[in-house]
Amino acid sequence: MPVRLDAQLRFPDPRDAPAEGLVAFGGDLSVARLRLAYRSGIFPWTANPVTWWSPDPRAIFDLDRFHVPRSLAKFLRKQPFEFTRNRAFREVVQCCAAAHEDTWITREFIDAYTRLHEEGDAHSIECWQGGELVGGIYGVSAGGLFAGESMFHRVPNASKAALVHLVEHLRARGFVLFDIQMITSVTRQLGAAEISRDEYLARLESAVRLECTFG
Repeated sequence: MPVRLDAQLRFPDPRDAPAEGLVAFGGDLSVARLRLAYRSGIFPWTANPVTWWSPDPRAIFDLDRFHVPRSLAKFLRKQPFEFTRNRAFREVVQCCAAAHEDTWITREFIDAYTRLHEEGDAHSIECWQGGELVGGIYGVSAGGLFAGESMFHRVPNASKAALVHLVEHLRARGFVLFDIQMITSVTRQLGAAEISRDEYLARLESAVRLECTFG
């Protein structure tokens, strides 16, 4: 059974959650609680009430096995986009919300992750074309973990291009674990894989001990 959270800053052991992953409900989306959640292998999914999840299996990108399809690589060699980091974080989150018809990225989530960004724990990659924001991705870092939250595109391949740029950046900064929570057809094409929750939590324990900075 999921645990009802109170004002105390704590989470139950996610290993005790069922496979679908509901660990707890309640609490808040404060910076401190979000930090603890990601370091515990848990993420929020709804705001009213707040629900906290750790599914089994868990989807990740192995940074050493990330796959760029030949057609995408050929397209990117034309350098159709410019990339920035953390230049338009809130706008990226808002665009991700708008891209999903039944979005979980509510105003409460946008405000909460913006606060997390202002504290240096949430980051974005922006993809620009002709001065317009056409794609992007955002997520949360903790030590050597990067937890991808959502991405969007307004022109073809923009979100994939942002993801490729992000993976290259994470490799360069020494990150070792790229969590994407759940696999999709798009991420599977790029090499995403599923691992057991136990394996994910073991990797996470090692990753968060590293002193990586997103930059």
